[in-house]
Parts: sequence; C-alpha cells; structure tokens
Amino acid sequence: MMAGEPSPASAAGDVARFGVATALAVFVADQISKLWILFVVRLEDTGPWQLLPFMDFVMVWNRGISYGLFQQTSDIGRWALVVLSIAASVWLGFWLRRSARRMEALALGLIIGGALGNVIDRIAYGAVADFVHLHWGRFSWYVFNIADAAIVVGVAALLYDSLASEWRRGSSKAGLP
Repeated sequence: MMAGEPSPASAAGDVARFGVATALAVFVADQISKLWILFVVRLEDTGPWQLLPFMDFVMVWNRGISYGLFQQTSDIGRWALVVLSIAASVWLGFWLRRSARRMEALALGLIIGGALGNVIDRIAYGAVADFVHLHWGRFSWYVFNIADAAIVVGVAALLYDSLASEWRRGSSKAGLP
C-alpha cells in the first residue's frame, strides 16, 4: 500500500457509510412524503389526485407485504411483520458493514431504508401508507410508496451486482478483460 492510499478497512468503511447514508436518505424521503400525503394533502379526505395521464395519488392502506401479499388483519400479524422487517434490516445491516462494493452498498441501503420506512407506518398506523398509482389505459399497476420503490430498485441492483461480480470473476479466471 502506498502513502496516501486508503487502507482496505478504510475503503470498506467508506462504502458502508455510503450505504448507511443511502438508507437514511430513503427513510427520510419516504417518511416526509407520507406525512405530506397524510397530514398536509389529507389524501384520505380529499380523494385521488391525477398528476399525469398515467399517474395518480390515491390512498391505500397496505396491511400485507409487497404488492399486498400476505394481508394481516390481526395485531399478531402486524407485529410479526414489524419484527420480521426489523430482523431483516439488522441482517442486511451486518451484510452492509462487510460490503466492499458501492453498488452492493447502494442496493442494501435502498432496501434497509425502505424496510424501516414501512416499519414506522406499521407501528404508527397499523398498516403501510401507499399512494402512488401508475396506470396506462386498462393496465393498472399496484399502489406503492417511496419505500416500496426503493426496495424493488435495491433488490434489482443487488441481483445486478451479484451477476456482474460473478461475470467479472469468471472473466478474470478465463483471462478475459
């Protein structure tokens, strides 16, 4: 290692801090957007808003997980989802701490921030506040929020990073550039 170069531990720490900053940014953006929709716009009272020909704001309370799967109607189910989400976030946090690649840290930060944003909703309101509705003609996508979008993008980025890492590893073993 040359003078002035960051140590591997320092570089890993920078990558982890980047992931934590990403998680914090997603969490804050998600919570601000939900507070605005719930308490400033009062979307539940005012009804849907058409923003663009293909996008509306509508108020939906999601008591399940992504895409409304596994709907929970009891407090036991609600708190089980809270515990599961927190446990997954802690596990992903340990993974993030060991991460050495920025793409992996970005992906993990997106997922952690989104998961914790939705946990706050479950604790505070008993369900997750979803409000972005995309549609085109007769096609209607699920209603989601910033946290949901961050989780989906994070999972896609994690898959991409994993596949790209495998490809780079295989290319270097084969002597390819």
